[in-house]
Amino acid sequence: MNKKYSILFFIPLFWSITLSGQPAGYYSTADGLTGTTLQQALHDIIDNQTVSSYDNLWIHFQSTDKKSDGKVWDMYSDIPSATPAYVYTFVTNQCGNYNSEGDCYNREHSFPKSWFNDLTPMYTDLFHLYPTDGYVNGKRGNYPFGVTTSPEWTSTNGSKLGYSSFPGYTGKIFEPINSYKGDFARTYFYMATRYYGEDAGWPGSDMVTGSQLKPWALNMLMGWDLNDPVSQKEIDRNNAVYLIQHNRNPFIDNPDYADLIWGTQSGINDNNVNSEILRSWPNPATGNVTIELPGNYSFIYNMKIVDVSGRTILDKTVMGQPVTIDVTTIETGFYIVIISDNNKTLTTRIIVSH
Repeated sequence: MNKKYSILFFIPLFWSITLSGQPAGYYSTADGLTGTTLQQALHDIIDNQTVSSYDNLWIHFQSTDKKSDGKVWDMYSDIPSATPAYVYTFVTNQCGNYNSEGDCYNREHSFPKSWFNDLTPMYTDLFHLYPTDGYVNGKRGNYPFGVTTSPEWTSTNGSKLGYSSFPGYTGKIFEPINSYKGDFARTYFYMATRYYGEDAGWPGSDMVTGSQLKPWALNMLMGWDLNDPVSQKEIDRNNAVYLIQHNRNPFIDNPDYADLIWGTQSGINDNNVNSEILRSWPNPATGNVTIELPGNYSFIYNMKIVDVSGRTILDKTVMGQPVTIDVTTIETGFYIVIISDNNKTLTTRIIVSH
């Protein structure tokens, strides 16, 4: 009898440990890798997910996007630590038609479906599909995510529609609230990795080429990722999607992967893979950061340091190279350094950590 009870106890405990997070060794083939080699390795781990039907998304949302009170977790209307203007009940408030905010929730392709021609398996990949207010979803349309300092429309939770104020893009964008910017950044990192090498023929957009982020968008999302770290909401959702699709979002499980692929640990600057990105060191920086420009770049140029909201922190004229910047008076955070003359604009991403 004791033996029987011990077996019954062991099996539920085993499953609770296994299903509560990533399986042991899930990312072992990616160990020690950086840059596109790591991106390819992660792609090979997470591809070939189980594909759901579009209708079944309504059912899946009830396990992937349920708040502690049982209501729909809508990142376009939710206000963390405050009371939102409206909340939704699963099934009961499913769209249908809508005329204004608070009417119903629908299925939002946070990576717009027109960017990949409505193809599968992207069309029902839960890692970029979220339940959101239908009216706000309609306002967002297929505009890129971004940052705006002059919104033409603002939702009840503070999401904004307007023209981009982030360096590198001036078109119309949709800006989610700060509390969920990291969620969407890691969503896009997932898409860039899950569909790495599988995006031939995707129309893309002003934000992406195929599944890969354009430089301005990568700069912005790297900042969002750093400033809004992985939350328990994302961890729980990652586990719930895993039970449905049998793949995971690596950037939730291992937050360092983004930096290892695209950031300071990737080796991309040292290898000059992208001539538009400058080499900078040390990074993260605590006192001074040095920036090296390619070739004989010794004449006068303009240098700006911009934060993730598009706000200019430093704007000065500099001569010669390399250039050393004192960052002791700059707050801890993620920044874009923009070097320009009349003919060329070059950028680098720096992290200030005091």
